Amino acid sequence: MNSIGPECNDLKKEYDACFNVWYSESFLKGQYKADPCSELLKSYRSCVLKAIKERNIDLSDIEANIIGTEKEKQPPSEK
Repeated sequence: MNSIGPECNDLKKEYDACFNVWYSESFLKGQYKADPCSELLKSYRSCVLKAIKERNIDLSDIEANIIGTEKEKQPPSEK
């Protein structure tokens, strides 16, 4: 799967590859401390946030408290 912005695809592939190696060769073997992918994640996250901003994507809906309210029972609004 590609990233939200084509300019972030290479960073995503690098991070995914790093994470998959760390997960399978360290995390699943009980080695939780070292995270060799943190700098790649920071770079990728920064690129994604920039792409979201440039595309004027509103993320306010993901921050809203809906569970347990009447809005939870409503179908999503059409934008």
